[in-house]
Amino acid sequence: MANVPDKSNRSYRTYTSNKPSETFIPPHGGYKTLVAYRKSQIVYDGAVKFCDRFIDKRSRTHDQMVQAARSGNKNIAEGSQASGTSKETEIKLINVARSSLEELLGDYEDYLRQHELRLWEKNSKEALFVRKLGSRKNESFASYKDYLETRPPEVVANILICLIHQTNYLLNQLLRQLERAFVQEGGLRERMTRARLAERSKQNPPSLKASKK
Repeated sequence: MANVPDKSNRSYRTYTSNKPSETFIPPHGGYKTLVAYRKSQIVYDGAVKFCDRFIDKRSRTHDQMVQAARSGNKNIAEGSQASGTSKETEIKLINVARSSLEELLGDYEDYLRQHELRLWEKNSKEALFVRKLGSRKNESFASYKDYLETRPPEVVANILICLIHQTNYLLNQLLRQLERAFVQEGGLRERMTRARLAERSKQNPPSLKASKK
């Protein structure tokens, strides 16, 4: 992981430590504290609500949207757990999560276009309100529950679009951190090599010859 995590992903520090690890498998699996994970979970729950309310449950679109939202959430968790032994797998799975959310974003935009509904501008008052909700430290599905369960499809779709943009922004930053960390620190094989060399050095310290005067 990056030695200095981006502030917007500050909870990502749970993946690493300021002290050198005594083993070649670093701390991992702290995905539940990630802001990106928390937001992706809201997006997933929101997709289920949206599809159950506005998409025919028998349609292929219903299943595809829910599965894309699930993938966006679960691949973050899987990538986090895999990070202990494979940075490459972690990067791959985080990118899968990012791609799944991009697919879901397109589905919401298609819904609005096909139903001749308005897509909120980035800096519209509605989008800014959602952004404000998203900046709260205690943000959860409950922050949006009333809107997602009672508002018309145009509002619900736009709220979820805003949340996907926020999540994708964080995942983009996370991927850049992972890329930098991989280049700087390498993967499991490099850590294993360093650990073996360190252990050999302990077992066979260099002999010191007495200096001659």
